[in-house]
Amino acid sequence: MRARFLFLTIFLGATALAQGCAPVIVAGGATAAVTATDRRSVSIQLDDENIELTARRRITDDNRLGDDVHVNITCFNGVMLLTGEATTAEQRDIVLSLVGNFQYVKHVVNEIVIAEPTAFATRTNDSWITGRVKAKLLADENIPGRRVKVITENGTVYLMGLVTQKEGELAAEAARTVGGIKRVVKLFEYTD
Repeated sequence: MRARFLFLTIFLGATALAQGCAPVIVAGGATAAVTATDRRSVSIQLDDENIELTARRRITDDNRLGDDVHVNITCFNGVMLLTGEATTAEQRDIVLSLVGNFQYVKHVVNEIVIAEPTAFATRTNDSWITGRVKAKLLADENIPGRRVKVITENGTVYLMGLVTQKEGELAAEAARTVGGIKRVVKLFEYTD
């Protein structure tokens, strides 16, 4: 079990840091595997992807925001998670107005903090934490790791997915054992 966890950690870390065509090939295979095990329908998965892309484009194209805003958008089964930083409450409110009116969004979870955008080193560490948490979830046969979406922002790990309550608790407990995490936030939708 320990060797499997170590392999998955190294594999996910190498994939995240790799350059060139390899990530495209790995991501393509990973996308097919995730799509096959996802409890969402393919149409909902596509809606979620479209919402994320459109919301990112709206934020990027708005000249009132610029480099003073760092926002990540994650949509899972119609739940939109906004994480990141805005230097002013006004900028955060602009972001919320830009992404608050999508047809298939059930609700928005606003985790944007009023602060300077995080440094590159912090974002790199967040990616490393996400990889380690994901590897931990995939290594545990009692957790449907492929069904749990992991997002890390400034040391906070957000878990999303369609899971049973037991699966959600096991996933959160596994995530909490990974070092360097400030807190774990469960945003699961329960199937039971």
